[in-house]
Amino acid sequence: MKIDGKHYRSIWLAEDGWSVHIFDQRQFPWETKIVTLVSPDDAAQAISEMWTRGAPMIAMVGAYGFCLGLCQNASDDALAPLYQKLLNTRPTAVNLRWALDKMVALVEPLAPEARAEAAYKFAAALCEEDVELNKAIGHNGLKIIKEISEKKNGETVNILIHCNPGWLATVDYGTATAPIYMAHDAGIKVNVWVDETRPRNQGALLTAYEMQQHGVAHKLITDNAGGHYMQTGQVDMCIVGTDRVTANGDVCNKIGTYLKALAAYDNDVPFYVALPYPTIDYTLNSGADIPIEERDDREVTHMWGLDEDNKVREVKITLSSGANPGFDVTPARLVTAYITDQGVWSDIVPQEQLQVKSA
Repeated sequence: MKIDGKHYRSIWLAEDGWSVHIFDQRQFPWETKIVTLVSPDDAAQAISEMWTRGAPMIAMVGAYGFCLGLCQNASDDALAPLYQKLLNTRPTAVNLRWALDKMVALVEPLAPEARAEAAYKFAAALCEEDVELNKAIGHNGLKIIKEISEKKNGETVNILIHCNPGWLATVDYGTATAPIYMAHDAGIKVNVWVDETRPRNQGALLTAYEMQQHGVAHKLITDNAGGHYMQTGQVDMCIVGTDRVTANGDVCNKIGTYLKALAAYDNDVPFYVALPYPTIDYTLNSGADIPIEERDDREVTHMWGLDEDNKVREVKITLSSGANPGFDVTPARLVTAYITDQGVWSDIVPQEQLQVKSA
């Protein structure tokens, strides 16, 4: 996607061929800051401190972090500690484990001196696959938006989105945003209700920025306004991303997703979840089994913004302490359908029916 007219992906190799560039997403939309990762510690810090986030993107940073670790030490004894260092950064999103498992399976049979080169090639292939998966999600979701547009005789399709399931959360296109971008590019009139997504404001800071850069009509709303817009007939569909979907179809996503799904269900607004196949965790039967990350309460008690002197500052908004679960679980019964790279599903298909490219 584009920033100020220039195309970027969210992760790419530096000119030296081994270090890795990503955006420090904490600086958006005020500054476009590119950082360079040169060690697995850098990658782990970038994930845990949320320089980068989004389940697919975390997986790619983890994969390249594994490559950086192999550059330092590719011995048999180094593999397990390297794997664990990166896995421990974020417990909820399953894509990270998926990518690291694949990296270990790839390099274990190889001689130590061959591991780094093979890992880099595979990490690049995973990134390319992520782009193609998101394109496929976009095409499958576009059909839904087209149908709504046709039913409305070409009038604006109003879409409510939560958090940032955008290109910044993936290598490119995004998951839930891919159908929106494609609809916009196809000339379909869309308006996106972007909720702020407290406590880290990824909707206000990231999704709104993406929409603005792509030229998509949108309005920023408070987290609590979504139900009102659904109740008054101003939302045609909701679409969200996800960090993990269990075998029964329960959806773990950014905190607040569950409340959006409840409001959508009560107002007969279709609620879609966009996801690539690596986000499905067939090892867990339901959302009750998903570990929910508890984050620093400072994210709740403080906020960042631009002051009157055009400086980014943090301010304290309460005298109280806070509680900060990063995710919640939306039961499968509230999901209208899953927009995947392999089609639009009413239920999660059995694992043996997946068409896996990178296995």
